[in-house]
Amino acid sequence: MRRRAERVRATKETHVEIVLDLDPEGGPGTGEVTVGTGLPFFDHLLAQLGRHSGFTLSVLARGDLEVDGHHTVEDTGILLGQALAEALGEKSGIRRFASGLYPLDEALIEVALDLSGRPFVAYDVEIGEVLALGTPPFDPQLAEHFWEAFATSAGITLHVSMRAGRNTHHILEATAKGVARCLRDAVRVEGGGVPSTKGTL
Repeated sequence: MRRRAERVRATKETHVEIVLDLDPEGGPGTGEVTVGTGLPFFDHLLAQLGRHSGFTLSVLARGDLEVDGHHTVEDTGILLGQALAEALGEKSGIRRFASGLYPLDEALIEVALDLSGRPFVAYDVEIGEVLALGTPPFDPQLAEHFWEAFATSAGITLHVSMRAGRNTHHILEATAKGVARCLRDAVRVEGGGVPSTKGTL
């Protein structure tokens, strides 16, 4: 069965549309990525997430950026998490766990995740001087908020730790790439049945 989801979220603050396909037609790693949120640096992070996960991913969002990027980032995270949960379905045969170390120049990020059905986020990433990135500006502090919204809606246990790093761009991009690669491994079907002694995730 094709593991795919289409979701729409419309509020007074945002309108977000997401298409997510865990099994692109050309096989793992061949997915196409289309992103447009009105926040270029956030688009960059989402593009890294889609490209390095190997999924087909489309994210289109309109939000009240005249206020700030908070609502757009949060609602995108919520909807992307819901789409992942829907696409995974009963999670039969998935690898479930994944972890690794992911460098980008001076930055080194450690990621571990479990598609457990139990949302929990431990985010230990220290950003020094907080400088907005891109125009309109993306507040780096919103990255943590995005991962919390995403993991909570998807039902993921997610740990992200910074081992080293000075450049904010490098730190946030390495995080996106690391989560993407872990998702790529964790959703892989390698057996039969749900990988849990409870029989459900």
